[in-house]
Amino acid sequence: MTAPRLDTVTRSRTVERLVQGMPTSDGAGVKLTRVLTQNLQRRLDPFLMLDAFRNENPEDYMGGFPDHPHRGFETVTYMLAGRMRHHDSTGNEGLLGPGGAQWMTAGSGLIHSELPEQEDGLMEGFQLWVNLPAKNKMIAPYYRDIPSERIPEFTTDAGVTVRVIAGESQGVAGAVQRPDTEPLYLDVHLPAGGRFVQPLPVGHNAFLYTYRGEASVNGTAVADRHMAILANDGADGVVIDAAQPTRVILIAGQPLNEPIAQYGPFVMNTAAEIQQTLQDYRDGKFEAATVQSLEA
Repeated sequence: MTAPRLDTVTRSRTVERLVQGMPTSDGAGVKLTRVLTQNLQRRLDPFLMLDAFRNENPEDYMGGFPDHPHRGFETVTYMLAGRMRHHDSTGNEGLLGPGGAQWMTAGSGLIHSELPEQEDGLMEGFQLWVNLPAKNKMIAPYYRDIPSERIPEFTTDAGVTVRVIAGESQGVAGAVQRPDTEPLYLDVHLPAGGRFVQPLPVGHNAFLYTYRGEASVNGTAVADRHMAILANDGADGVVIDAAQPTRVILIAGQPLNEPIAQYGPFVMNTAAEIQQTLQDYRDGKFEAATVQSLEA
């Protein structure tokens, strides 16, 4: 679809810092790049982690992510290429394909797996962790699978294509709207010479990650596989330019400004809550969770 209007920004945020992700492996040996690490959680509140994966060698992804628990936050998986099947401890399952997303709220806790359903070819995408406010950390878990065709998409007059996973851009509402953290999640494809303008609330933390080409924000180049933390400098949005065909994800959200206590896949507010979480996990309470599947 064509964007119904062009949003304006009077001044673009600048780049506060460039971050090159750390190569690592997770799950059963999946090679990935950890872009948003634990030391950036306070700065990029409410976002806790961003992993990017781009593997053509099946040995780098075939092990997938076998059964593992979560509590206290949301996971957002966005696939660019490849197929990943997920399954949780209550028997719910689904298949993520190219261009699809899953928004899962772990809440009070569940156990799930994410396993590749392919034996060769490119596997590429992102997983973002979004914190939950203290009042919602123990809500019932649920998830929403969003096939590619259900993610709203528009193209500007300048030829920039934008997929709106969460939030709103140029009058187009995203597939997901979330309270409290009010996340914005855009996949932006810029042609050579393209420019994209996105308003951002002044108080929201924001960053972009280039996954093809090279973006430019206020004169600062953001190379492939680099994240730009956008300064909280009072500007009302961000202007992204590209001299060559470029793709970025742009993410922003309302900070919770609450204590963060993390132990691996558990994110609570206090050490005592983490200890209770560990006890609940040992007692099998995660396996007894009731998970709701919300259709896209």
